[in-house]
Amino acid sequence: MNKFDQEAIVCRSITGIYILLTREDFACEEKFLRWKVWPDGDYYDTEKDGRGFYDNGIPLDSHVDKLGAVPSDILLALDAAEASTEARRTAAMIEQIKICLTGTQHRRLWMLYARKMNVTAIAKAEGISKASASRSIRAALKNISAFFPERGENR
Repeated sequence: MNKFDQEAIVCRSITGIYILLTREDFACEEKFLRWKVWPDGDYYDTEKDGRGFYDNGIPLDSHVDKLGAVPSDILLALDAAEASTEARRTAAMIEQIKICLTGTQHRRLWMLYARKMNVTAIAKAEGISKASASRSIRAALKNISAFFPERGENR
């Protein structure tokens, strides 16, 4: 907070409330500058301290977060169940989308969104003009919007 406000010193009181000390709160400019430099420097040193270890280390256990906390078995099970449910929901949505598209439209949308290809690359891969690829993709999105009207405006 101190780094962002060059005209004041921001400090937290014992009650947790942040206090803003300005130049007017000090007897002279030198005292303000002396105290202004201290928290900025301390912030930098604190931020820098231990970075070499944490930036260059890789946790051996994939379940350990950056702070070293290991989630409980219940949380791991809930995460797995949620991921499984989301995967089933996504697969069902893809199957519904396939119903409302031609094979060509589905393939081109797959290239656009799943393979992260741009329209020019899709046109080249399909051996068609960029305009044709673009029209096909627009038609596919229009079909999906018609099939899922509640999602059409949130694409």
